[in-house]
Amino acid sequence: MKCRILILVFCLAALIGSAAGQTKTAALRPPSTPDIQGIWNFATITPLERPADLAGKEFFTEQEAAQHEKEVLARTNMDRRDGGAQADLERAYNDFWWDRGTKIVKTLRTSLIVDPRNGRIPPLTAGAKERQAERQAANRGHEFDGPENRPLFERCLILQGAGAPTTPTAYNNNTQIVQTPGFVAIHNEMGHEVRIIPLDGRPHLPQTMRQWKGDSRGHWESDTLIVETTNFSVKNSFRGSGPDMTLTERFRRLDADTLEYRFTVDDPETFTQPWTVEIPLTRAPGPLFEYACHEGNYGMRGVLSGARAQEKDAVEAKRPSK
Repeated sequence: MKCRILILVFCLAALIGSAAGQTKTAALRPPSTPDIQGIWNFATITPLERPADLAGKEFFTEQEAAQHEKEVLARTNMDRRDGGAQADLERAYNDFWWDRGTKIVKTLRTSLIVDPRNGRIPPLTAGAKERQAERQAANRGHEFDGPENRPLFERCLILQGAGAPTTPTAYNNNTQIVQTPGFVAIHNEMGHEVRIIPLDGRPHLPQTMRQWKGDSRGHWESDTLIVETTNFSVKNSFRGSGPDMTLTERFRRLDADTLEYRFTVDDPETFTQPWTVEIPLTRAPGPLFEYACHEGNYGMRGVLSGARAQEKDAVEAKRPSK
């Protein structure tokens, strides 16, 4: 009984704190600017790129959308037991732990990419292909030398779907936006990533200063918040992008419960043309929860320990038998 009372007290405190926080942030927003504040959810089963079997089909009908949702949910159900032990192991967590969403986007698009019209990421330039080949060659055979050779998301430094730009991922598909007179703060639940974006017209950082999430500057054009991000680091590539990518994000309220989020990737050194993604965000009740990645990251220790064990076995195998 005491345990139930404690749980109820904690839940009530969380709800009161969330409501109080929303009231405070509402008071900070300048009255002359559109209100895009709130907690928004961007989970969807609509893929970034249009699948090959839907080539040439830009939109579903409502009936097709319902059937597609049913098929995708059946295919991605992690509680399935078909395919044998290896397939079951590769499904990782049970379905309870995943939160990809259950619906396609409200626009009924077959891909989140809206430009090019084929719904696909444009081809890489010759220079980008060469750059990727060189990077892969340099890392080949050294992937497990130490933690610095592992991907940033595996090291809990930058997580997929977080930062700039924001894209749907396996879970934690929530973001909170807070407006103040001179700044907009965007807090992604995945990885508890926060971007604080100045709105005062200050210039970008010098090109010699590079950041994992880039350097963001924002301004309002009518009812749309436009955020331009440059100065990316070579350590954090988005879909193969280079450090000179310019990312332009647009946030616009469509109605009380929908926020339109569009971003354009412009990177002539990497892609043969710019490309644009559109994601309708739906208002969510919140609150956001801390994403504890480092605290539970036993996977890093596991892969490096496994690599050391394989190296030891290889040395033992070369020793002459007695």
